[in-house]
Order: sequence, then C-alpha cells, then structure tokens
Amino acid sequence: MGNTRRYEGRVVLVTGAGQGIGLAYAKAFSREGASLVIVDINEVAARSAADEISAQHGPALAACADVADEAQMRAALTAAEERFGGVDVLINNAGLHLGDLNETTRLAPERWSRLFDVNVIAPVTCARLCAPGMRARGGGAILNQSSMAAFHGGGAYSVSKLALNGVTVSLARELASDGIRVNGVAPGYIATEAAASDLDDATKRSLLDRQLVKRFGETNDLLGTALFLCSEDASFVSGQTLLVDGGSNFRL
Repeated sequence: MGNTRRYEGRVVLVTGAGQGIGLAYAKAFSREGASLVIVDINEVAARSAADEISAQHGPALAACADVADEAQMRAALTAAEERFGGVDVLINNAGLHLGDLNETTRLAPERWSRLFDVNVIAPVTCARLCAPGMRARGGGAILNQSSMAAFHGGGAYSVSKLALNGVTVSLARELASDGIRVNGVAPGYIATEAAASDLDDATKRSLLDRQLVKRFGETNDLLGTALFLCSEDASFVSGQTLLVDGGSNFRL
C-alpha cells in the first residue's frame, strides 16, 4: 500500500465512529499516523473508541454529537480545533440504516424527515463547518458513506443514499477551488452487526447470488478504498462514488 504513514500530521474526523465501520475507519487512519476525532451520538461508545485508539495507535479525541444537530457538530469541531488545530479529512460515516426504511409510501413523513436529516443534510452541514478550516490548512478531503442501495432503488433508504451521491458531486464542484476533494464509497452488503439486524436471511442470500465475489463483504474490504480516496494518492480523483460491492452492480 506504499507509504504506511500517509496521514502523519493529519487530523481525521469520523462521524458515527463509536462502533462498526466508523470505528474501523478511525483505527485504519490512526494506524497510518493520523490524529482522530471520534464523533458519535453515543457518548460512552465515543469515549471507549477514543480510549482504545489512544492506547493502541495514536491521539484520539471523543466528541458526543448528533450529526443532524448543527450546534452539537459545531461544538465537536471546536473541540477538534482546540485539541489538534483543525481537521484535514472529514468522513461522513454516520447514517440511519435500512430497517423499515425500505418502505416508501408506508413510511411516515417524520421518518422520511429524520432519514434525510441524518443521511443527506448532516453531511452537507459537516462539510460546511469543516471547509473553512480545511481551506486555511491548504486543502483537505471529504468522504461520504453511500451504499449500493443508491443504485438499486426500492425505498426511502435507497433514495437518501442516491441523494447523498448527488451531494458528493455538488460538494466536489463547490469546494474544488478551496483545494478540497470530495468522494464517496458505496459498500455492498458488509456483514456488520447493524447490517445483520437489518436484513433477513433470504435477502442476504439474494444479495450474495448477484455478486461476482461469492462471499459477504467485511469491514476490512472498505478500508483500503477509504485510505486511498482521502490521500494524496488520489489527488486527481474528486466527485466520484466508488462501489465496493463484490461486483454486484455494474456502471458503464
């Protein structure tokens, strides 16, 4: 993977990093030299994750915040600036998962609103808050956590991730002059605890049948992509959402 300390001296903020894929991202960037800001709505999980990373890899700060609450995210960013001087990489990982969100007309309006507040508006808010500091530090990178569901259709969750792909393109255009690249990663089925609770066995088998790689995805399958897209190795890549789905979808 080339230089294994690509993020030495860099500060990476990961939302929804108290557990699961977000925590795996945080650990991966920390192993490559970054200082981490762990943001999670669960304060206990955020502190536990930060303590673990600090003990095993490098500096980490915990911040409890609901990403859909701008004031809470502003406070988290202020804490990051006070501790580390700023943020160079933002990973918008926090999101509401499938569950009953594969419904469309049967999903209550308040559920639609909360879904879009977290999965679509919050990444825009986080980008807006982080962009001035990134610009002052010479540029940066933003990674949005999409999903292969964005390419399938089939419910509110899919619609929210399709909208997020549009946000990625829009942010990439708007922030390019500030030296900020914006990309997305769209995982296929990743066998996390949250994903296991979202899908029944029949759906999981159906997903596996359509893949070219005949195994379920693992969290580690996403790390190389995230590390690449946020690094100088990808300095000529922006406005893209990369599918990491075992060959389930094809884009020509």
